[in-house]
Amino acid sequence: MLGVERIIGRKIMVLDEVSSTNDYAKSIADEVPEGTVVVAKRQSAGKGRKGRKWVSPEGGLWTSVILKPGFVDPRIVFIGALSVVDTLADFGIPSGIKWPNDVWVGERKIAGILVESKGEEHVVVGIGLNVNNPIPEELRDTAVSMFEMSGERIPLESVLKSLMFHLDAWYRIFKEDPFLLMAKVRERTFILGRFVEVVSEDGKIAGRAVDVLDDGSLLLDVGGSLKKVLYGDVSLRPLW
Repeated sequence: MLGVERIIGRKIMVLDEVSSTNDYAKSIADEVPEGTVVVAKRQSAGKGRKGRKWVSPEGGLWTSVILKPGFVDPRIVFIGALSVVDTLADFGIPSGIKWPNDVWVGERKIAGILVESKGEEHVVVGIGLNVNNPIPEELRDTAVSMFEMSGERIPLESVLKSLMFHLDAWYRIFKEDPFLLMAKVRERTFILGRFVEVVSEDGKIAGRAVDVLDDGSLLLDVGGSLKKVLYGDVSLRPLW
């Protein structure tokens, strides 16, 4: 990843190994400018939502971006998701958003986004994207990499450059017109119209995904009644 700071024109911190790029980014957020990027070749304790383990061997893009919007907003996760979808498109890989924080290619996950805040002003957008890293045997039915989809190794520097370009654009749109951001999320969310189950701290709820609302929540049709889900883990379910 030599030369990324020169190419992107921003502060890039490239680490050989770190427990979690999000944790590292949060630890330095007060001292560095907005837009600072932390990239690790490997994460020893990569994590997803609710502290789940994220396998992060060398070859993937494990990165966190420090944003300082001055407030915390759950819709910031979609900045990361849209950026990943656009980046994959740059490399000829079609993908879609599985609300709220995953990006899938077909029926398999290629990326996850984890947004964490530090206080009320600093937000860290963590992105884990399978690029050239091997997918463990036990995950091959549910996970995929850019290498598998393209048939060739892709320079991480090129992927990072594309990702930061799109993230800057979506962050700017979010600050200027968050409703436009959400309109684009609806266009790129493949679960709408499908029967899903959502698991949250409040329990399970199943129904047909109708809409992603402007506040970022998911609207479900549950037996003819509309239910608003603020957060949760979505699983796709057959209609029978």
